[in-house]
Amino acid sequence: PNVSDEEVGTLISKFLCSQKENTRNIFIRRYYFFDSIREIAERYSFTESKVKNMLFYTRNKLRNYLIKEGVEI
Repeated sequence: PNVSDEEVGTLISKFLCSQKENTRNIFIRRYYFFDSIREIAERYSFTESKVKNMLFYTRNKLRNYLIKEGVEI
């Protein structure tokens, strides 16, 4: 089934609301505000490696969620 951009946006918002606050905030800082990994790490007092790992796992969880909801990736 075809899913509109608006529906995908709604699904992404729903997914992010289900995540832990730090995970959600880091994802938004990276992909909405386009902060660098270094900026995010400094803001949240994490290592750059931790930020990269959090983004990697969150992207994979989001991909799986969207597929489950019928979005073709």
